[in-house]
Amino acid sequence: MKRIALFLITNLAIVFVLSITLRLLGVERILDQQGTNLDLNNLLAFAAVIGFGGSLISLAISKWTAKRMTGAQVITQPRNETERWLLQTVERQAQKAHIGMPEVAIFDSPDPNAFATGWNKNNALVAVSTGLMQHMNEDEVEAVLAHEVSHVANGDMVTLALIQGVVNTFVIFLSRIIGHLVDRVVFKTERGHGPAFWITSIIAEVVLGILASTIVAWFSRQREYRADAGGADLSHSSKMIAALQKLQSYSGQPHLPDQMAAFGISGTTLSGLFRSHPPLQDRIQALRSRR
Repeated sequence: MKRIALFLITNLAIVFVLSITLRLLGVERILDQQGTNLDLNNLLAFAAVIGFGGSLISLAISKWTAKRMTGAQVITQPRNETERWLLQTVERQAQKAHIGMPEVAIFDSPDPNAFATGWNKNNALVAVSTGLMQHMNEDEVEAVLAHEVSHVANGDMVTLALIQGVVNTFVIFLSRIIGHLVDRVVFKTERGHGPAFWITSIIAEVVLGILASTIVAWFSRQREYRADAGGADLSHSSKMIAALQKLQSYSGQPHLPDQMAAFGISGTTLSGLFRSHPPLQDRIQALRSRR
């Protein structure tokens, strides 16, 4: 969950900054051909630059962002047996997955959590929370690490960035068209764009962005199943199932942390559309069916 949240927050921030910057520079005037009609070709190019620009830039700086936002401390020289074990386990799994050794980090959080990020599979970061190390035994932590290394080996961050880029492009493209139509048809603006265009475009971009996030979430859920399978191959199916069951045991707690809720433990069908992870029971069942 933390991997997805960090990427999406960074992506949205960069898209917003790019959009505002280009607007201030007057670049959006290319969208209004001769003051009367949208130039759809230029609009699509403009939307792609902002959409993919935000997604790819956030991917490129994902490791730096993750470290700053979580306070993750990279293990360079292990200070104790736990850190030494973490490095050795990730190194062994990385070799088995045929990827470069990721950076390994620990971040301070009482909740069991872990994430992997990075712009390519040979330059990644795998981080675990202090809560994960406290609440899980070695076999379960090994499975969680294997799950994250599998995300790296599968190139899931790149895949997510490309999907997000496509989604961003169409959200920006369609929101400008909606803004243009409202400005022309409802407010009867004949030349240029009035305030209605900008206001409607922003509202449409927010609404379409929320709806489009369900597409990204669906792809993310499919990648989780694949990462579970890869984690089972890198560690063992029984260890992967045990780790998921340990996470599932927290579902009975009255104050479930947001990070745990994001694993799909509970929620309505509607909220499930926005979840980046499938329900834990479904993930456990998928692993059992592989045996």
